Amino acid sequence: MPRLSLIVITKNEEASIERCLRSAAGIADEIVVVDSGSTDRTLEIARGFGAKILEPKDWPGFGPQKSRAQDAASGDWILSLDSDEWMEEGLIAEIKAVLEDSSAALGYRMPRRNRFCGHIVRFGGWWPDHVLRLYRRDRGRFNNNLVHESVIVEGEVRTLKNPIEHNTIVSAEDANGKIERYAQIASQELLAQGRSASAPEALLRGAAAYLRSFVLQLGFLDGATGLRVASYQARYTYKKWAAVAAAKAR
Repeated sequence: MPRLSLIVITKNEEASIERCLRSAAGIADEIVVVDSGSTDRTLEIARGFGAKILEPKDWPGFGPQKSRAQDAASGDWILSLDSDEWMEEGLIAEIKAVLEDSSAALGYRMPRRNRFCGHIVRFGGWWPDHVLRLYRRDRGRFNNNLVHESVIVEGEVRTLKNPIEHNTIVSAEDANGKIERYAQIASQELLAQGRSASAPEALLRGAAAYLRSFVLQLGFLDGATGLRVASYQARYTYKKWAAVAAAKAR
């Protein structure tokens, strides 16, 4: 049986890391955690699962940080989960079948079931939200995106049926914090690409993101949750482009 390495990057994830690691404990031969200065019980919990822990002093961005985790792994296959994600029996069984299949593809994407403040999101562009998270270590690699990173696989990629479970946003405070952090990082990437924007354009992009999520992607069918998701998308998009506009105006 090929060996499977679970890789996770963390910072102050004591509320969610145990569920993440426990869900993979039955199939992962190795757990690699790369931590960014946690001050809570994150590393204590990870050590309880026998994890190999790295504690680099710098923060290079999400893609490069996950590449560090992969570099420290030794399994034939990589399974990448975020600390607020976990697996249930259906997906675990599918992954076991992949590992036992001599004709398996080189990478596998799976749907991700997102939650906003405890409510499952079915529309608004948040489902099925396919993510590629299982791949041969020697044939796949995370890109260098600072945020919204993804895996590039050299070869055939197939899709599994069962989802990764994801607590995307757990509270209004969590939503506000992620908007600020991710928008700032995303704006840096846009500036590095030579993109520009104006303050009115940032407003228009935010409004368009709201309409796309709530109307075109049927977010209204999720009721109040769909409204909150659309608002989140709008605020994030506006903040990202407003930061670009502010930087260009200096």
